[in-house]
Amino acid sequence: MRTSRNLVRVATVAACAGLIGACASKDKGVDLQAYVDTIEPADVLYNQALANMNNGKYREAARKFEAVDRQHPYSEFARKANVMGAFSSYKMGAYDDAVQAARRFVNLYPTDEDAAYAQYIIGLSYFAQMPEVTRDQRDTVLAMQNFNELIERYPDSIYVEDAKEKMRAARDQLAGKEMQIGRYYLERREYPGAVNRFRTVVEDYSNTRHVEEALARLVETYLSMGLVSEAQTAAAVLGHNFPDSQWYSDSYALLQSGGVEPRENTNSWISRASKIFGS
Repeated sequence: MRTSRNLVRVATVAACAGLIGACASKDKGVDLQAYVDTIEPADVLYNQALANMNNGKYREAARKFEAVDRQHPYSEFARKANVMGAFSSYKMGAYDDAVQAARRFVNLYPTDEDAAYAQYIIGLSYFAQMPEVTRDQRDTVLAMQNFNELIERYPDSIYVEDAKEKMRAARDQLAGKEMQIGRYYLERREYPGAVNRFRTVVEDYSNTRHVEEALARLVETYLSMGLVSEAQTAAAVLGHNFPDSQWYSDSYALLQSGGVEPRENTNSWISRASKIFGS
């Protein structure tokens, strides 16, 4: 009698276990089918993404490009989707996402025909975030670095000329920052600090629009320090390179008020630095 009860109990447990297993298998099958149903062909997803991008729907485009990479990770469409997704993120102002996606593409496909474009997107993303000259210039520096990397790694790229143009704008921004700090020191009569900033502009940013003012400020600063010869040299270099500049007229008048005129000392760092003007 006891044996019969045990057999019944075992059979009941086994039946329940089988039922649970069947239910679990059925549930698992439903989940798998639902997942399979979400998979779309790579070309369909990619073309949908392009259509969204062309219509200015960059967020939706980025989502579709990401789906291509996620669902078809080793396909040709996934490779293209990576760089186009970076561009979509850039266009909608998601610059961190754009940089991350473009950098990933460059690292994965450094010799690919679209690698230069990806590198260009990185530079554009930092360039778009360049702040006012009074603020920290980290993004300006990063824009220059990444555009320079594009020029060095992909010199034949169609993006090189625009990268060079944007680098000039970034350099002008960095020179402007140096001038802002230099003027701050000059106003407070902290002359050594002012000289260092103006010297940086003359030596490192000689092909920017700020170099004229930097030389004129050096005239003013050196005269205030009693270094007349250096002031005369700064004025002479300014007059030689920018004879029609208002900054030169002002510097010439300032020297004359002290009874001296522009005269170049060839041993001065200013004279040596002037040899690279415009380079």
